Amino acid sequence: MTANVAMRTVRIGSRKSQLALVQTHWVQAELQKQFPHLKFEVKTMETQGDKILNVSLSKIGDKGLFTQELESDMLDGTIDFAVHSLKDLPTRLPEGLMLGCVTEREDPADALVLNAKHQGQQIDTLPENAVIGTSSLRRLAQLRHHFPNFEFKDIRGNLNTRLRKLDEGDYDAIILAVAGLRRLEMSDRIDQILPPEISLHAVGQGALGIECRSDDSEILSIVKALEHLPTACRCQAERAFLRELEGGCQVPIGVNTILVDDQLTLTGIVASLDGQRLIKDNIQGAPAEAEALGTTLAKRAKAAGAQGILDEITAASRA
Repeated sequence: MTANVAMRTVRIGSRKSQLALVQTHWVQAELQKQFPHLKFEVKTMETQGDKILNVSLSKIGDKGLFTQELESDMLDGTIDFAVHSLKDLPTRLPEGLMLGCVTEREDPADALVLNAKHQGQQIDTLPENAVIGTSSLRRLAQLRHHFPNFEFKDIRGNLNTRLRKLDEGDYDAIILAVAGLRRLEMSDRIDQILPPEISLHAVGQGALGIECRSDDSEILSIVKALEHLPTACRCQAERAFLRELEGGCQVPIGVNTILVDDQLTLTGIVASLDGQRLIKDNIQGAPAEAEALGTTLAKRAKAAGAQGILDEITAASRA
């Protein structure tokens, strides 16, 4: 190995949020253990989605809000790769970039987190008109479907900000990702893990996606060391489902995947914003067919009524 290779510094891009840094530093540490002859350096930045905290995400654009600045720095060579929560990474990436690795998934479910006055309750025992905080249209639509008597309020900010607003009494409960709470060592705040019968999770939730330049074979070979094939397979099916459905606007789409004995099962839903209509279906097949399974399930959902829901949401977003 030459001295030049030994001195190679690999630059990792990350958002500045506490959760993003915990995730990125985990990737940095794991890669440093496997490639001790390299130096892994983290560069942080704020994305547009981090800066706009007073407007609902559904009103300010698509998921690229959390990735565009990182992608620009990858394309101009400022950083070598970026670590994302996979649920934030769009299914269609800019030319020249690719999803290079998917890490092992934490529990992808949603969590109910309660104000202290409701300790011991579960979501179906909360009082009528309970105020539930969520910034996700996916969670909102599904919860409206199952609990039409709750009041729902948007909530933005990092995880600590949301918990503070809950504890100050602005909400009776909020819905957060189990994965984020566990990674920040806040599992004690989880009052209930919502079952998939109530809330199917976001595409890619719980997994990390490492994005890199598609022509950088050296970096691609490095990040592949963290690939978890069962998670990658499940997320490939989920992302294909979303890719076939989404039309550039925020849409209530949820998924659940199970991989058992070389059999992949994908469940997907598309819901209207008011929760009144919910198209739900599932499909099974071989893991090697993950992408085709996701696409096929999405086409079936469209034929069953999801296309009408998508068209309504698209029209409303342009009004």
